[in-house]
Amino acid sequence: MSQQKKSYIQIMKSTSLFGGVQVFNTLISVIRSKAIAILIGPVGFGVIGLLNSTLRIIGDFTKIGLDTSAVKEISEKNSDKNSSKVTEIIFVLEKLIWFTGSAGALLTLLFSKYVSQFTFGNTEYTFAFVWLSIAVFFTQLAKGKIAILQGTRRLKKLASANLTASTVSLLLTLPLYYIFELKGIVPALIASAIITFIVFKLFTKDIDIPRFSFSKSELFHKSKAMLTLGATMSFTSMVVALSAFLVQVFIRSTDGLDAVGFYSAGFLIVNAYVGMIFSAMSTDYFPRLAAINTDNEKMNIAVNQQADVAILLITPVIVLFITFTPFIVELLYSSKFNVIIGFVTFGVLGTFFKAVSFSMGYVIIAKGHSKVFIILSILFNTSFLVICVLSYSSGGLTGIGLGYLLYYFLHFVTLKILTKQLYGISFTKSLYETLIICALICASCYGASLVESLYLRYSLLLILVGVSAGYSIVKFQQKMDLKQLLNSVFKRCKKD
Repeated sequence: MSQQKKSYIQIMKSTSLFGGVQVFNTLISVIRSKAIAILIGPVGFGVIGLLNSTLRIIGDFTKIGLDTSAVKEISEKNSDKNSSKVTEIIFVLEKLIWFTGSAGALLTLLFSKYVSQFTFGNTEYTFAFVWLSIAVFFTQLAKGKIAILQGTRRLKKLASANLTASTVSLLLTLPLYYIFELKGIVPALIASAIITFIVFKLFTKDIDIPRFSFSKSELFHKSKAMLTLGATMSFTSMVVALSAFLVQVFIRSTDGLDAVGFYSAGFLIVNAYVGMIFSAMSTDYFPRLAAINTDNEKMNIAVNQQADVAILLITPVIVLFITFTPFIVELLYSSKFNVIIGFVTFGVLGTFFKAVSFSMGYVIIAKGHSKVFIILSILFNTSFLVICVLSYSSGGLTGIGLGYLLYYFLHFVTLKILTKQLYGISFTKSLYETLIICALICASCYGASLVESLYLRYSLLLILVGVSAGYSIVKFQQKMDLKQLLNSVFKRCKKD
C-alpha cells in the first residue's frame, strides 16, 4: 500500500472514530436543545448563550492556553518515544492547571457583579456568576485531562470519555430544566462541568505519573515553553471568545434576550452540528501536525490531504442541511425558531471555506509562531465582529448569516496567501479540482433552494444530495480502499 493511501486511511480512521463520537454528542445536544427550547424557550437559549460566552472568556484568560500548548509539547515528546519527558510534562501540566483553575474561579467570584452588569445590563445575575465560579474551576481541570489523552494519542479513551461525559451530563441536567426551568440553568452548567471532570479523571487514572520534586524555579523552567505558546493561545482564544461575546451583547442590547436566543440556536447548528466534522478531525490532526512541524514538505502533504478529506466530507453535509433546513430547525427546536432559517443557510454555506482554512490554520499553531498567530487572531476577530455588527444591523439574523459566509471566505483567502508565503503551503492540482467541483455543487444547491415550485425545488435538491454523496464516495475510493477501511472500522467497533 502506498504511503499516500496509508495517510488517507489514517485520517479517515481517526475521523470515523471521533466522527462517531461527534454524531453521538450531536444527538445528545439535539435532545438537550429540544428540551431547552420547549421548557425555557428563546429567552432560556439567550441566557445560556451569554453565560457560556462569558465563562469562556474568563476560562481562556486564566488557563493560559495550556490545553493546546500541552498537546503540542506532549505530542512532540511522545513521537520521540521519550516516556520520561512525557510524564514530566504531564506532571507539570497538572500542577499548572490546578493553579489556573483556581485563578479563574476566583476572578469569576470577585468580579461577578461587574460581569453581570456588562453581560446582561443589570446585576440580577451576580449570584449566578458567583456559583458559576465552580463550573470555571472544574472545566479547566477537565481541559487538562483532555490534553493528556489527546497529546498521548489515546484516542479511543478520549472518544469513550467524551461519550460517557455527554450521556451522564444529559441524564442529570435535563431534570433540572424540567423542575426549575430558567432557575435550573446555573445548577445544570455546574453539574455538567463537575461530571465532565470526574469522567475524564477516571479515564486518565491508569496513566502512571511519578511525583517529581521540582523547586518553584525548576517548575517554571520546565513549563516555560508550554507557558510561552500557551500565553499566545490564551490571548487568541480570549480574542475569539470576546468577539463572539460582543456580538451576543450587541444583539441583546439591540433586540433583547429573545434575539440572543435565536442567534445562539443558529450558531449551535452552524458551529456544533455542521462543525462537528472539524472537531472530529482536529483531535488527531493537530497532534499529528505538531509531530512533523520541522518538516515543511511533510506538513504541506498533511495539509493537502486533510483539506481534501474535509471538503469531501463537508460538501454532502452542506447540501443535506440546505435541503432540509426548515425541517431541521423545527426538529431541533420548534416553529418559533423558523426566523433562523436564513442565518443557518448562509452560515452552513460558509463552512465550506472553513473546511479549507481549518486545515491551513493549524500549521501556524504547530509551528509555534506566536507573533503571527496573535496578529492574525486580532485581525480575523476584529473583522468578524465588525462584519457581524454591520450585517445584523442591515439584515437581522439572515444578514448575520451572510456576514458569516463573507467572513469565512476572507479567512480562507488570507490564510491561503499567508501559509504559502511563510511555509510554502500550496494546493495540489487534485485539491483545486475537488475544491472547484464541490463549490459548484454547494452553489447549485443554494440556487435550487430558491426555486418557487415546491416539487421542482425538492427534486433538484434531492438530485444534488445524490450527486454530492456520489462524488465524495468516488473520490475517496480513488484515494483509498473504502471496503478495507469500513471492515477495519467494523472490526474495531466489535472489539471495543
